[in-house]
Amino acid sequence: MTRRLGPGKLVIATHNAGKLKEISALLHPHGVDCLSAGSLGLPEPAETGTTFVDNALLKARAAAEASGIVALADDSGLSVAALDGRPGVYTADWAERQWFEGDAGRDWYLAMGKVEGLLAAQGPDADRSAWFSCVLAIAWPDGDHAVYEGRCNGSLTWPPRGEMGFGYDPVFVPEGREQTFAEIDPAEKHTISHRADAFAKLVAEQFPQ
Repeated sequence: MTRRLGPGKLVIATHNAGKLKEISALLHPHGVDCLSAGSLGLPEPAETGTTFVDNALLKARAAAEASGIVALADDSGLSVAALDGRPGVYTADWAERQWFEGDAGRDWYLAMGKVEGLLAAQGPDADRSAWFSCVLAIAWPDGDHAVYEGRCNGSLTWPPRGEMGFGYDPVFVPEGREQTFAEIDPAEKHTISHRADAFAKLVAEQFPQ
């Protein structure tokens, strides 16, 4: 049987206030009190993994070991079929930044342009199918862990559309929709996204009715 979370504190392995707020809202009904790694002064480990699972586990384990509290981390990104799954785990790296700028310095339009340029080079009949992946990893201080994987299939469009998303959202049209993630109301997006899929699996196993 999978080890389960109980009510109490959970470290979210992030320094992003928006991500903490989103995850806290999802777990609050289950009696979980979320703290961010940033608020505890925990360092951000280098994401040296070659898969989403590797990086999510790396971040969760680092936070659990440093804090002595159960930790949750996520790793997510965009994969493009015609680019052999790239950018994948290097999704954020394609949005180049200066070393001193932090996440605010990432150029997501540049990243979207890189993807479009590679697709355009394949001609008008290039396969534009793509998917977002999200892996959630829970790590206990004693080394135990659990992993949940979510996915949202779709296709890429150009030029970018919408103002409500972030990252590659303005060029990603989820399957069965005509709007990009950046044109869909955030509350609705959270019900169909890759992160929603992963969280549904986590909640079903960790907090069964």
